[in-house]
Amino acid sequence: MAQGTVRSEHGDWQMSCDTPPGASFEQCAIIQNVLAEDQPNVGLSVIVLRTADREARLLRVLAPLGVLLPNGLGLNVDGTDLGRVAFVRCLPNGCIAEVELDDEIIKVLSEGTSAIFVVFKTPEEGVGIPVSLDGFAEGFAALP
Repeated sequence: MAQGTVRSEHGDWQMSCDTPPGASFEQCAIIQNVLAEDQPNVGLSVIVLRTADREARLLRVLAPLGVLLPNGLGLNVDGTDLGRVAFVRCLPNGCIAEVELDDEIIKVLSEGTSAIFVVFKTPEEGVGIPVSLDGFAEGFAALP
């Protein structure tokens, strides 16, 4: 899903659309790629999309290989800890954490200014990676 056609920009988010293999229509997502400020080799791709059946909304985060999987991915918006998301699988280019977004989380992300996604290298050491929420509400609303 990372190699789609960029359709539009919404603040710090890009809308990218692609037709997945075997699908009869294209799927769009809003995406932001970010790096940790103090560790430029640690980056995330944050992807928000509606599932092909339009029933669910997903937050999918691609984290680098080498992160501690049992600790999951922490999420903090404007200083409020929203908990952790489990990793679901690893690919050659990184590991994916995924959570279904409910209306409450979408509201928090839409009204927030910044999010911190936390990946763990050891059980004690989390690396916080800032993600801008500028344009999230507009980009999410524009998803087909």
